[in-house]
Amino acid sequence: MPEYVAELIEAIEEATPALKKMSDEQSRLRPAPGKWCAREIIGHLIDSASNNHQRFVRAQFQDDLVFSGYEQDAWVSVQRYRDAPWEELIALWRSFNLHIARIMDLVPKDERVRPRARHNLDELAWKPIPRAEPATLDYFMSDYVAHLKHHLAQIGIRPD
Repeated sequence: MPEYVAELIEAIEEATPALKKMSDEQSRLRPAPGKWCAREIIGHLIDSASNNHQRFVRAQFQDDLVFSGYEQDAWVSVQRYRDAPWEELIALWRSFNLHIARIMDLVPKDERVRPRARHNLDELAWKPIPRAEPATLDYFMSDYVAHLKHHLAQIGIRPD
């Protein structure tokens, strides 16, 4: 099992009870004007899971790592995560990410570490890779986990 898969599972298991302890009121509080509240951050992580689930599966059937992006602020706004039921958001986030961990673990190592000359991880990755450098699915999946942990830390949850 890749280390980042274990990290993802650990983050999910540590974050879930902490998120459930957060009151409805706490989950709606914005830390500053223009910043996302906990519900919106979890909503964003659901959107990230949705987009990256498809990318991780499709990457196994293509020679490149070129994928469509999405307008994350618009997605959060349109879906009104701030008004969504908190328990439902937590459950969806948890289930979706456990599924992603399973998918990550199922990808054969040769497929994960195969260098891809064509990619757009300079645009999509949380920590971008220059377009001129080859990228791997392994890097992209590890970056996904780092991104998730970054956003959990914004809510005050620091898995590790």
